[in-house]
Amino acid sequence: MSTMDEDGPARKSGFSIGEDLSLLSVDELEQRIADCEMEIERIRAELAAKKSSMAAADAFFRK
Repeated sequence: MSTMDEDGPARKSGFSIGEDLSLLSVDELEQRIADCEMEIERIRAELAAKKSSMAAADAFFRK
């Protein structure tokens, strides 16, 4: 399992949503959760930035 490098682009995780988890160890499952949580935070930050940009553009063009 790979993790996100904070100084560079995210690396592919090597897993797919919905795949069989039965063969993974407890450590692998915990790492997958950690990887997913980091990715969710990254997505939320990008979403917030885009919403902020949209709000600024809307405010500018509605004046």
